[in-house]
Amino acid sequence: MNDAASRPVFDRTTQDIGNIVEFGHVNVRVPDQRLAILFYVAGLGLTRDPYLMVSVDNGWINVGTCQFHLPVGPAQVLRGVTGLVMADIDALMARLAIVAPRLAGTAFSFARSGDQVDVTCPWGNRIRVHAPDLQRFGPILLGMPYVEIDTAPGTAAAIARFYREILLSPASADRDAGGAFARVPIGKGESLIFRETPRPLGDFDGHHVQIALSNFSGPHALLQARGLITEESNDAQYRFQDITDLDTGVVLCTIEHEVRSMRHPMYARALVNRNPTQTNNDYAPGQEDAVWSMRV
Repeated sequence: MNDAASRPVFDRTTQDIGNIVEFGHVNVRVPDQRLAILFYVAGLGLTRDPYLMVSVDNGWINVGTCQFHLPVGPAQVLRGVTGLVMADIDALMARLAIVAPRLAGTAFSFARSGDQVDVTCPWGNRIRVHAPDLQRFGPILLGMPYVEIDTAPGTAAAIARFYREILLSPASADRDAGGAFARVPIGKGESLIFRETPRPLGDFDGHHVQIALSNFSGPHALLQARGLITEESNDAQYRFQDITDLDTGVVLCTIEHEVRSMRHPMYARALVNRNPTQTNNDYAPGQEDAVWSMRV
């Protein structure tokens, strides 16, 4: 006999995934692959993808299930900050100290505050590295849980509406100690965050983020009707860059989105992540791979 009163009660909405099912990568151009490898691989301790883009004109850097893409060209700077989670903040600080002399004369810097390290890449991109935190970031031990994008005052609510109605995402607007922001949930544990700031934003330089959609054609039709599609890449990919007020058409924020379908051949591609604490001086067999998610 089923006793309804004795059944556990669950909030089923906590298991919902919105239409944006994957955050793939942040793409910024870099002028020098040597300095990029020093910073992203030797300093941050991330992993260069061993299978794709292995020459000197681009580098794909794995971070758990996400990536940085670093094609060679005039430097691009994300207008915001990329958030990472890493399991060993002490080891990160040691690696950054080792590469610091070789990055002298660039914009590189780093500073620790508790379990958070704020790092600037040689060309000015801001990265904030956090220790794992189950309540804040879920079970991520190595990953890119958020990309926070600077936006003008008074835009957060309209940006959230754009993602709800055009990208069909359960986006929301809120306020915290840092001010007003819009949060766009992605997949199982990532977010795009649009943070209002009074600081000058500067000109958009062409950097982009890549996402994948479950309902791929619906948002395309909605974007196309508003004249927002900027590239028809192929049958499984398109691009747009302007986030607009849905009533007035005024551009609220610009950041290029590379939008893929779940049929894209690289959707959910398994990525190699090394354990950066493993060295030839204290090598232990079987410990080459990083663990990027905790058991819960």
